Amino acid sequence: MISIIGAGAWGSAIFYALKEKNKDVFITSRKQRNIENFVSIEHALGNKYLIIVIASQSIRKFLDKHKDKLKNKKILCASKGIDIKTLKFLNEIFEEYIDSNNLAFLSGPSFAKEVKEKKPTALVIASKNMDLASEFAQFFPSFIKIYTDTDIIGVEVAGAYKNVIAIAAGICEGLNLGNNARAALISRGLVEMDRFGEHFGAKKDTFLGVAGSGDLFLTATSTMSRNFRVGLNLAKGKLLNDILNELGEVAEGVYTTKAIYEIAKRNEIYTPIANEVYKILYEKKKVKDSLYDLLS
Repeated sequence: MISIIGAGAWGSAIFYALKEKNKDVFITSRKQRNIENFVSIEHALGNKYLIIVIASQSIRKFLDKHKDKLKNKKILCASKGIDIKTLKFLNEIFEEYIDSNNLAFLSGPSFAKEVKEKKPTALVIASKNMDLASEFAQFFPSFIKIYTDTDIIGVEVAGAYKNVIAIAAGICEGLNLGNNARAALISRGLVEMDRFGEHFGAKKDTFLGVAGSGDLFLTATSTMSRNFRVGLNLAKGKLLNDILNELGEVAEGVYTTKAIYEIAKRNEIYTPIANEVYKILYEKKKVKDSLYDLLS
C-alpha cells in the first residue's frame, strides 16, 4: 500500500496518477481535503511505501515529529528545494533520520495540472538503491516514463536550482526583453546550475537530461510555473509579499535563491544569475537594473 504525504497540487496529481495502476493508494495532509482515500496521518504512516510531497522548508519538522514511524518505511521524496536554515539538500536531511537504502528522490518536468490530465511526461527517480528506485517506478502509470539513476545530488540540485532560473526568466518576460534574451538567460542558467552541482559531485549528464534541462525549460518558459509568475509580477512592480499571497501556494524558488546564494558564497562558486535574483528578492535591487547588469 502507498501513502502520499501532502495534498497540494503536486501531491494530488501524483495521487491520481498512481491510482491509475494501484487501488491501495492513500493521501493525507495537515488540513482535511475532499479527496477520495483521504486518511489521517497515522493511517498514512502505517503503509509500507510513502511518497512525501510537502514544502521543503517543512521537511525537517515533519521528519523530526514522525521519525519513530518512518525508520523501516520505503520513502520517495517528491519535494524540491534546499533547507534555508541549515543550507542542506533534502537528501542530507532525510539521511539524518532514514537509512539511505530506503530513500529515493523524484524530479523532472511535471506541471501538476498536466499530470492530472494524464498528459505524457518523463521523470527521474534517483536512489543509492536501484532496486528501490525500480520498485517505485513500477507504481507510475504508462503516461509517465520513469528513468532511474544514482545521481541523487544532481537530481536534487537540478530540481531546486531551476526554480531560481525560472524567477529570472519570468522577470525577463515581464520586462519584455524578448525571446533572444530569455533563451540566453535560460541557457546560461543551465550552465550555472551544472557548475553548482558539479561542485558537490553531481554528474554533468544529469543536467542535460529530463531532471536538468527538461525541468528547467518547462519551469522557465510557462506561466503555469509559480516561480515564473513570481518573476513576471516582480517585473510589473508588485511587492514580493503581495505576489506570494496571491499565489496561495509555496514558490520554492524564493527560499532556494537565498540558500544557493549562501552556499555559493561559502564555497566560492560562480552563480551570477542566482546572485542577481537574490539581490532583487532580498536587497530590493531594481528589477530592470539587475537584469540589464546580468545580460550586459
